[in-house]
Amino acid sequence: MDKVTYKLDKFEGPLDLLLHLIDRSEVDIYNIPIKEITDQYMSYLDTMQELEMELTSEFLLMAATLLSIKSKMLLPKPPIIEMDDYDDYLLDEDYDPRSELVEKLIEYRKYKAIADHLRDKELERKLIYTREPEDLTPYIHQVVENPVKGLGVTDLVYAFQRAMQRMSSRNMVTKIRKDEISVKDRMKDVVKWLKEADGKILFSKLTDGDLSRESIVTTFLALLELMKMKVIVCYQHRFFEDIVIQAREEGTADGFSTDEISY
Repeated sequence: MDKVTYKLDKFEGPLDLLLHLIDRSEVDIYNIPIKEITDQYMSYLDTMQELEMELTSEFLLMAATLLSIKSKMLLPKPPIIEMDDYDDYLLDEDYDPRSELVEKLIEYRKYKAIADHLRDKELERKLIYTREPEDLTPYIHQVVENPVKGLGVTDLVYAFQRAMQRMSSRNMVTKIRKDEISVKDRMKDVVKWLKEADGKILFSKLTDGDLSRESIVTTFLALLELMKMKVIVCYQHRFFEDIVIQAREEGTADGFSTDEISY
């Protein structure tokens, strides 16, 4: 039958046990009542033996150390030793047999506090859940390269001069033809369009298509002359709507004369 081994999670070693006994007794670690702590420590070892729990060598070594310190604390201080080569050589009266043990306990307490702190950080980190990395390339800001980067005013002047030289070397002949559009003819056209549209037409219909600026101006002047002659009337149903051009009922579009129009 295999031997059952118990591990005490509360005490990982003799120093851990001593710190527990000191904290429970609420004593100063720099002034340990060695007799009381030693008795409690030995009582704990006896309990472990009664439960048939295995004692490691570290616990036994600490027990021997505590008994040694306890015996030194109980022994009287040695007398003054006089030596021929030295004047009244005295032993160190301030020497404390517990000092070495206190230093170990203080150092162990520091490391234990650090270990507890790291354990808490580990528990906090376990509560943080991360996700797999994603491709963030589409979110990278694309810097548009400046097409004229590195060019100065001098470069632009040279480019302009070269363009002008190329233009001067071309032999270009352009024939300009001017379309003669008279207001008189446009008035006749408007009257004709009104007849074809049953006496009513929209202004946008007269100016749509690929009309030039001169044609649009001539059409507008023709409408003004027709309104002046009371041949047509213009109105809107609402603001900013298309203008309606309508032949007047009493005005005879057939008998109006354009003789007075000279342009």
